[in-house]
Amino acid sequence: MESAEYPILDYDNSTETVVQPEQIYQPLAEMPERVVFCFFQKAIAAACHDGKARILTELGSEIGPNPVYVLEHAGQEVAVIHPGVGGPLAAFFLEETIVLGGRKFIAVGAAGVLDSTIDVGHVIIPTRAIRDEGTSYHYLPPAREVESDKTATDAIAKTLRKCGVPYDLGKTWTTDAIYRETQQMVKKRRDEGAIVVEMEAATFFAVAQYRGVSFGQMLYGGDDLGGAEWDRRDWHLQHTTREKLFWLAVEAVLAF
Repeated sequence: MESAEYPILDYDNSTETVVQPEQIYQPLAEMPERVVFCFFQKAIAAACHDGKARILTELGSEIGPNPVYVLEHAGQEVAVIHPGVGGPLAAFFLEETIVLGGRKFIAVGAAGVLDSTIDVGHVIIPTRAIRDEGTSYHYLPPAREVESDKTATDAIAKTLRKCGVPYDLGKTWTTDAIYRETQQMVKKRRDEGAIVVEMEAATFFAVAQYRGVSFGQMLYGGDDLGGAEWDRRDWHLQHTTREKLFWLAVEAVLAF
């Protein structure tokens, strides 16, 4: 293959890779096809620990074991997993979960807001992600953005409307570098239409498209990058909001 100007643009569409996730994990008959990827460890603990859910298996990396919980809700089973932080690890766990048998995914997490009028805890459903990270370029040809799965996005919106939860649909900016979100770059991304920023959505959407599975995400407004100075807004302390959003994600993944 010819080399592009930059290595990240050297996309290869070959399906023959040196290492396949199937070499490490095998499909499990008891694995639910519906999966919630939850970034909130305390919400996972509240819902799944103390015998509330069973551990089907464990994924793993050098950060340690990552349990795959099976939670029963409304007479149906849903797998619950922490997806890791950042695109590379999120892709790693998503790939392996697909091998186990996951087919329909809802991720629930938080995002920095680029629009200061978005309140802490307000729900955003990303419809597109700006690909300002590296992992997605190994799954899809180079492009500025990647779309989310409409079926999954519609299921989230339907669930939120049913439960009376306000939300906005919008574009997210996925970046690898939290500490390089300059004011100029924030303005540029906002001018492109992004209303929030996070680290995984573009990766999730790209891997899901490549592997042919459905993937949607719901985010809540966290810290504020839209003003002259960063405002933390105690976004990491929104435990009640996080638990509520976890259960909304469970409802949403059962809605399609």
